[in-house]
Amino acid sequence: MRDVLQWREPVPLGGTMGEPRARGRFGEYGGRYAPESLVEACREVDEEFREAWADPGFRGALARLLAVHAGRPTPLTPAGRLSEALGVRLYLKREDLTHTGSHKINNVLGQALLATRMGRRRLIAETGAGQHGVATATAAALLGLEATVFMGERDIERQALNVFRMRMLGAEVVPVTTGSRTLKDATSEAMRHWVGATGDSHYCIGSVIGPDPYPWMVREFQRVIGDEARGQCAAELRTGVPDYVVACVGGGSNAAGTFAGFADTPARLVGVEAAGGAGAARGRLGVLHGCRSLFLQDDDGQITQAHSIAAGLDYPGVGPEHAHLRDLGRARYVTVTDDEAVGAAVRLARAEGIVPALESAHALAWVIRAAGDGDLPAGSTVLMTLSGRGDKDVSTLKELL
Repeated sequence: MRDVLQWREPVPLGGTMGEPRARGRFGEYGGRYAPESLVEACREVDEEFREAWADPGFRGALARLLAVHAGRPTPLTPAGRLSEALGVRLYLKREDLTHTGSHKINNVLGQALLATRMGRRRLIAETGAGQHGVATATAAALLGLEATVFMGERDIERQALNVFRMRMLGAEVVPVTTGSRTLKDATSEAMRHWVGATGDSHYCIGSVIGPDPYPWMVREFQRVIGDEARGQCAAELRTGVPDYVVACVGGGSNAAGTFAGFADTPARLVGVEAAGGAGAARGRLGVLHGCRSLFLQDDDGQITQAHSIAAGLDYPGVGPEHAHLRDLGRARYVTVTDDEAVGAAVRLARAEGIVPALESAHALAWVIRAAGDGDLPAGSTVLMTLSGRGDKDVSTLKELL
């Protein structure tokens, strides 16, 4: 399937992926569309985050946790055999090697530290693939906090391993039985629960969605991916910067964190969405979960159901900063089918000995397809964020292969 959206020239440099404008705006997107009962809570999170992010003590404590608990920095791995087969130089930023098995731990450790700074004793979270839930449960156990994780009933069924991990870590997992019983509905339930629990709880949103300051705050906590990769590429590549930077996109936190490290370079940024959940590629302007962005909608403006074999991409929209990057032409957003993602997961496993999460396999599927049809010129250097490991998807893959 060819993607309609093409590159705009020249690729703009600078002026992107900094602090949002007033009221948390990225162009026409973002904002704080929260119920009145949450406006004060969001304002407090905003003020506390700004103070913490400017505090060397907070930044140092987070850096130490990321090093000694999460295992950062993660390596940059050359995919030698796959590169030779595709005719490009592919490098993998290995977020699958972090503690808990995905990039989610970067953001959660930051928000958990912020919660303790604010005097909160409980973390509330939503999860789709379960990785954010596991990371939240892990951080809560580490810092002596309680954790309540909302998860769609359908995702509980297909991510049983991660549900067990959350409960073993001491978290309460709340099944969500409304709507599509997936990530969208889990997010809605978590936000509703937060309304009555702002006094003692912090809502630890897992992606670059939600009311201001969450899209910006989560991106900043995930920026460690892009900053590390930028330094690693400078040491590894003759040009210092890859030609393409690729990451999968659901809400879009791993992509936002990766892109942030390269926004001021000539690298072309590519976000890869699931064909059944392509908010950036096919969404319309709307408001959901506290922010204005691009969402899948029907002709009456009602949010329509997303679909992806990857639970973490099963979201009917995209974070507001991604919508803004799309409008600027700074990033291109493309789609991949379930079958392509499964095929890419198998190919990486057999070529490089790495079993990726199905979310990450979407990004690889686009690289494979683009190398084959000429969208990636021969000899290009490609940095791809491998956002998570595939343990959680083994039962799904076993049924298909």
